[in-house]
Amino acid sequence: MRIRAALPALAGAVALTGTFLSTPAQAAGGITIHRAYFDSPGSDTGSNASLNGEWVQLKNTSSAAISVNGWILKDIANHRFTFPNVKIGAGKTVIVHTGKGTATSAHRYQNRRAYVWNNTSDTATLTKANGSKVDSCSWTTRDPSSKYC
Repeated sequence: MRIRAALPALAGAVALTGTFLSTPAQAAGGITIHRAYFDSPGSDTGSNASLNGEWVQLKNTSSAAISVNGWILKDIANHRFTFPNVKIGAGKTVIVHTGKGTATSAHRYQNRRAYVWNNTSDTATLTKANGSKVDSCSWTTRDPSSKYC
């Protein structure tokens, strides 16, 4: 009898989450590191265009905008980019470029004059303002020049 009573509840849980294997965190969504383009195209000239050719893309996988005010994106060497008062819209992405540029809702700039992301291996880590880890993405190879996380 208990098994029969549990089946409708289980079916309801599957309908609500959309998948049998979903965890509450996955169902709720959040900000993830979606892709890292760690080796800018062409020669590493140090030009602003080359610096902006390396970037990290964050994605909001939830159904609501999320504020990333004070959150930090950093590499293993602790080069840090602190987000200003920014919200990432539901289902939207934001690309954080290494060089200089004009910030928009889809593009942010670290305003650096040197490369951040190592071509051979590195880890991009996103933390909240309080230091708690949100997500990370690591790579250990130069080819290809980007990684979906």
